[in-house]
Amino acid sequence: MAMQLAWDTFLIYEACEYAPEGVKNFHDFVKGEELRNMFALGEYRAWGAFDAGNVMTGMLGVRRHWHISLLFVDQDYHNQGIATRLLKCAFSEAAQEGVGVLTVNSSPYAVPFYHKLGFTDLDHERTRDGIRYTPMSIELF
Repeated sequence: MAMQLAWDTFLIYEACEYAPEGVKNFHDFVKGEELRNMFALGEYRAWGAFDAGNVMTGMLGVRRHWHISLLFVDQDYHNQGIATRLLKCAFSEAAQEGVGVLTVNSSPYAVPFYHKLGFTDLDHERTRDGIRYTPMSIELF
């Protein structure tokens, strides 16, 4: 359910910004076995947001060492604070574990959102394996 939400939202808001190689690599990442295996091994955490009908409206995935790897909100639920609430849950858990910094490789679409929350750029936009991203971080305390 979560990976389908990520894929569907990526197609709407991000795929047009990527070369075919990047679209394929993103698909392979969200639909492949790597994430499932990481989750099963306890190396991947995920949070979900649901509406009153128990339909998933947003999802957040964090890799080991507190790196945000996926943050997507269904297009019908944008601008309702869902992504911010998901991140605040992750911030809270990270802080409880004594983690002071979270990182993300932000897609071009999400850079303004992350800036608004206090993330800072670590470098300029890059492209790797067809995926465009800006490395960013936020200090929690």
